[in-house]
Amino acid sequence: MSKELSSVAQKEFDNEVKHAFQGTFKLEGTVVYRGNVVGNQYDFRLMGKGQGHKRGAPSSDVVPMDIAHSKPTATLSDWEFPEYTDIYNEAEVNFDEVQELAKTIAAAGGRRKDQLIIDAMAAGTYNATLTAGQGGLVDTNVGGAGTGLSVAKLRAVKKFFNLREVPDDSKIYILIDAEGLDDLLAETEVTSTDYNAVKALVQGDVNTFLGMNFITIGNRAEGGLAKNGAIQDAYAWVDNSVGCAVGIDLQTDVDWVATKSSWLSNANLKMGATIIDNEGVVKLQYTV
Repeated sequence: MSKELSSVAQKEFDNEVKHAFQGTFKLEGTVVYRGNVVGNQYDFRLMGKGQGHKRGAPSSDVVPMDIAHSKPTATLSDWEFPEYTDIYNEAEVNFDEVQELAKTIAAAGGRRKDQLIIDAMAAGTYNATLTAGQGGLVDTNVGGAGTGLSVAKLRAVKKFFNLREVPDDSKIYILIDAEGLDDLLAETEVTSTDYNAVKALVQGDVNTFLGMNFITIGNRAEGGLAKNGAIQDAYAWVDNSVGCAVGIDLQTDVDWVATKSSWLSNANLKMGATIIDNEGVVKLQYTV
């Protein structure tokens, strides 16, 4: 009996993983993406701000603005998602079970990519006072001591971005947990059509508010959004302020392991993430 997996089976498995993966990576498209990275590090580029000079005497030399450039670095780490399986019988592939395993591997890979981006934002520096080179901080006492996620806190987040003159064509994303979403669904300004065109109570979700695009995640074994006691962390960011660098983007393989008398299905990921522009990220905290 041959123990060689056919090329069509491998291709089917790989396609199933990639298809399912696209639906489980919640932060896909919200950050700057760099693929096909060679090596363990990738340097993004951040150009600083410039300020014009008043013109001097006629024919005098111009004075350069001396714009500072920095290179935020993403360090790539290696991840694998293996599973021994009995989905193959006499070299015949049960495609239904392939699909189920593909979904499991894809979901694990998607959550890990999310977590690498979340961890990068968690490593940032944040300040409640507008400070050059630092992210904004909206703590749990904004809008009332030890309060949950509220419109007052969202307005404070939006204010940070407005003070920093985030371009109108930029997309702003905000990542919250399920408790935060529950808080917002209790806010009249969010759910009432008198204030907001989004019918949150009908859909049971909040997709946009105050020009920000909401993403909700639950409790995750990978870590998810950090929680310190009753204080929950969340993050808002401008789309070009966070970056992920990928060397291997969920590459799959299926091999026969004779000592196990089993097929080993696996996916590999090589990725790192970093904040590109600290001023484009706001850390938000609320009590749950």
